[in-house]
This record gives sequence, C-alpha cells and structure tokens, in this order.
Amino acid sequence: ETDARLALRTAQERLGAVVGKAAALRERAASEVASRERATRRHQRRLQAARRASAIGDDAQAAIAAMTISLERAREAEAHAQQAQENHARQLADLRTTYDQTNAQLTELMDAAHREELARAQLSARVQTHVEKIQAELGVEPEVLLAEYGPDQPVITADGDEIAYVRAEQEQRLRQAERDIKRLGKINPLALEEHAALSERHDFLASQVADLKRSRADLLTIIAEIDQRVQRVFQDAFTDTAREFTAVFSRLFPGGEGKLVLTDPADMLTTGIEVEARPAGKRVKRLSLLSGGERSLTAVALLVAIFRARPSPFYVMDEVEAALDDRNLDRLLSIFQELQRDSQLIVITHQKRTMEVADALYGVSMREGVSHVISQRVN
Repeated sequence: ETDARLALRTAQERLGAVVGKAAALRERAASEVASRERATRRHQRRLQAARRASAIGDDAQAAIAAMTISLERAREAEAHAQQAQENHARQLADLRTTYDQTNAQLTELMDAAHREELARAQLSARVQTHVEKIQAELGVEPEVLLAEYGPDQPVITADGDEIAYVRAEQEQRLRQAERDIKRLGKINPLALEEHAALSERHDFLASQVADLKRSRADLLTIIAEIDQRVQRVFQDAFTDTAREFTAVFSRLFPGGEGKLVLTDPADMLTTGIEVEARPAGKRVKRLSLLSGGERSLTAVALLVAIFRARPSPFYVMDEVEAALDDRNLDRLLSIFQELQRDSQLIVITHQKRTMEVADALYGVSMREGVSHVISQRVN
C-alpha cells in the first residue's frame, strides 16, 4: 500500500508537471500566433507606406525639377537686381559725398562769418573799455593820448634815453611793473605793531634755539663720554676674554690654537667678533668645518673664557659636555675643578664622571607616578 501510494504520488506529480508544461506550450503557441499576426499586419502597413513613399518620391522629383527651374530664374533676377542696387548705391554715395563737401564748406563759411562778427564785437568792446579806462584814470581823451604817447612816438627809458616803440618790449615792461606792484601788496597800517611782535617772537625763538644748541652740545659730549667708556670697557673685556680663550683652548685642544678676532677694530661700537679655532693636526679655522664635538668644545672654551675674564659667584650650565668623549671630558672637568675654587657651579648632566667630581647631587625620580626630588652629599 505504501509503495502504491508513493507510486501514485509520483505519477500525480509527473502528471502535474506535464499538464503545466502543456499549458506553457499552449501559451507560447498562442503568443507566437499573435506575434505572427502582428508581424503580418506590420508588413502590410509597411508595404502600404512604401507605396505611398514611392508616390511621394515621384511627386518630390517633379517638384524638385520645378523648383530648380524657379531657382535659376530667381538667381538671374537677383543678379540683375543686385547690379542695379550697386549702381544706385554708387550714385547715392557720390551724391552724399558732394552734399557733405558742400555742407562742410557752408559750415566753414558760416563759422568764419560768426568768428568775424564776434571778433569785431569783442574788439569794439575792448576799445570802448580802454577809452572809458583812459578817461577815468588819466582824464584825457584817447586822441590826445595817441598823439602824445602813440606807437609813432619814441619811448623814454628810466635812464632818459629815447628808443623806438616796440610793442613786445613795452608789454614785457608792463607785466614786470604789474608784478612789482603786486609784490608790494596793500598798505598795512598795523605793520609796525606786527613787526614789533614778530621781532619779539624772533628773539624768543632765537634764545630757544641757542638753548637747544647748548643742550645738543652737552648731549653730544655725554654721548662721546659714554661711547669712550663703552669702548674702553669693551676693549678691556675683549682683551681679557681673548687672552683666557687662547689659554683655555690650548688646554682643551693640546697643540691647537684658538683666538678671538674683531671684524672691525677701527670701530669698537659696531664691530663683531669672530672665533678662530684650529685643533691640532688641522688647518681649518672656521667653526662650520669642525666636527660636532669640536664645535661644542670650542663653545665651552669660549664660555669658560668669559667666566674667567669676568668671574661670577656661581655658574649654571646645561649638559655642556653631552657631545664630548672621555679624553675631552677629563680636560673640561679639570677646568670645572679650577672654577670650583672661587665660584659655585650648577651643572645639569647625564655624565657619570661629571657627577663624580660634584660636591652634591640632585635628581628627580618617579615613584608610583609622582616625581620626587632626591639629593646626595658627596664627601
């Protein structure tokens, strides 16, 4: 019974699959038939469209032929019209040129006539103005003035000589006289009081200027004294430092030579200082050509030279021997021990040998996340 049921179930499933496949095939067949019908209808429409397009093409060819003939005729008509237009344009340009020339001549003649009238009116106004001025200022008639002082009369100069009348020269004399009169200005009735006030102001300012000059001379004297003192102090300090630098350098670099040189010895106020260092076995003197340890030791030599030239109660140095080897460190420590005799040295260092020559040690230690300062007296 179980086998029969299984066989029945299998047969039913196969039957369902076959039925579904048959339904799908029927649907595909119906779809193919519908597609074929649509394709047939599209083909019929295309055939009809092709027949219509062929008829339209024939009509278009005929229309193109007719349009070609019309276009040729239109081009010929356009050429004739363009030629006529060019002839008319040339004639119009000639007429416009003639009109412009005639108009320009007319305008020029009218302007000349107007200028002539204007000049005549201005000349009449000037003549009338001069006549009125002569009558008002001189009280004589223009005829009398022309008869006595006209251009045909000689001109009497300031020396009493008579010279011929030259208009340009007389106009120049007139302008010079007008400038002289203008420079004189108007009469000032308060000129004496203003002169007295200005004289008093001038005396006061003169006394102030004299005081300023005396103050300036005093300041220049003080500045000269200060400059002399600065030069003297600087010269003494430089001489002592240069001497000590030579001695300290020879100790730190046995067989070497080091010295301090002024860049401008003639002017001690603006001069610079150059350091020349030549270790034993080398010819170079520039610091930039030395090694890092040699430059560091040279700087220490200069620092110690300053200390010895101008002693201080105590000195603070921060890892000055960090770049030194054991041999150079021994030489530096011997100098530190000499400085200990007269001064107190505070040296920040990580070198064990430097710590060995110290009298007291101070350090910072981290304990449980908190910094603690520890100290140790060295006997």
